[in-house]
Amino acid sequence: MSPRFVSYIDKSREYYVAQGYTEPYRWADNDDVPFAPLTKPLSQCRVGLVTTTGLLGPGETPETDPELRVPKAAYAAPTDPVPGAMYTADLSWDKDATHTRDVESFLPVQALQALVSAGRIGSASGHFYGVPTEYSQRRTREVAAPEILRLCREDRVDVALLIPI
Repeated sequence: MSPRFVSYIDKSREYYVAQGYTEPYRWADNDDVPFAPLTKPLSQCRVGLVTTTGLLGPGETPETDPELRVPKAAYAAPTDPVPGAMYTADLSWDKDATHTRDVESFLPVQALQALVSAGRIGSASGHFYGVPTEYSQRRTREVAAPEILRLCREDRVDVALLIPI
């Protein structure tokens, strides 16, 4: 079976048209990108993971509660134990071609720990950070991003890996 290509941009445009929007989706455009070069080697940095998936409460699963909704708010959660599942049911992607059952594929806590063990990074934050996908650029910039930054600074994170779904 040959690989299937999914054009995310085309799918997004089609989705917005199907929802009745008369204007095409406007992709984020950031002229002033707030990235900075590292001030020390990566082998001395604390690294944190940022995901766009939602955090499930104890005993919650989308399979047992298909109407489950998670808050669209930034959060920090412990990396130990690694969550067995994350909430992604409200997100849109080609669910015939892929799935989100492999949490490590989008929240690579174990891979990060292996890099610490190998001396490639200094340490991993004891938390991962999340902001469930919010389809508002304004809310992402004005609310979610500053809260994720605050949480990362609170944990003395030097580098954040952004892993969107």
